[in-house]
Amino acid sequence: MNHPEKPPVDNLTELMEFVLLDFADMPCLQWFLFGLFLIIYIIILMSNDTIFLIIKMDPALQSPMYFFIANFSFLEICYVSATLPRMLMNLGTQRRRISVVSCATQMCFAFIFGGIECLLLAVMAYDRYVAICNPLHYPLVMSNRVCVLLATGSWTIGIPVMIGHTYQIFSLSFCRSKQINNFFCDIPPILKLACGDTFINEMLVYTVAVLFVMVPFLLILGSYSKIVSIILKLPSATSRGKAFSTCTSHLMVVILFFGSAIITYLRPNGRHSEETDKVLSLFYAILTPMLNPTIYSLRNKDVIIALRKLLCQ
Repeated sequence: MNHPEKPPVDNLTELMEFVLLDFADMPCLQWFLFGLFLIIYIIILMSNDTIFLIIKMDPALQSPMYFFIANFSFLEICYVSATLPRMLMNLGTQRRRISVVSCATQMCFAFIFGGIECLLLAVMAYDRYVAICNPLHYPLVMSNRVCVLLATGSWTIGIPVMIGHTYQIFSLSFCRSKQINNFFCDIPPILKLACGDTFINEMLVYTVAVLFVMVPFLLILGSYSKIVSIILKLPSATSRGKAFSTCTSHLMVVILFFGSAIITYLRPNGRHSEETDKVLSLFYAILTPMLNPTIYSLRNKDVIIALRKLLCQ
């Protein structure tokens, strides 16, 4: 995306704040949308909190797979809390202004938690690969120490990279329209407001997207190609069905999360549409976190049994 050359400093008006348009084009639906997204936010918090608690409390769920699911549920709470509260405030107060610092902070936290989720989903695929392809070595390979190291490594890699990435985006000068046609500070609409040539910034966006989205996605596909080949060789239909059931939930989450992220950040610039970007952002930032607990709980017998125990108590 090449913009005209940066104007002289004397004529440059640096923006101190942005305006998040979110759903400003639907004034009649503001309170309906406020109520809808408030309910969605409560559902996300309660469902992920419930999964996190039952995994921590139930002795039957103390395995590597559920350790990673608990971590993922915690990340989902953090991820959606980086964007939804601000959108609810904008809908409730009709004040859509956000300072550059607040915008950068929101983007930073959203991408930290989103990036860590991508890495953690790849780790979860590796866990399923070891469990199905090397079941005899599973307790040794996926020991408690290894699980903690893998989860900690995801955080250790994600935090500094996303902080640096956010700093690089907001080191640009913004002298154009201050209106962000989105409901949170996402990269594509922010770059459209920058002055000068943003080619280097866009290349860095692609690089980070490849490292945190495409590489984990390819690793997951590689793991599942091996898993499927092993499952198809199992002698009984019951064994094949049980093996498939342990993987389908994770695979559904992967398709939902990575699909929208790949379309958003790895599309050619010429195909970027503001309305499409807004819909995709809404999908991977709100709808996917709402669906994930349902996928994990309703398709998992162990989680359902643990939930029943908790409700009885």
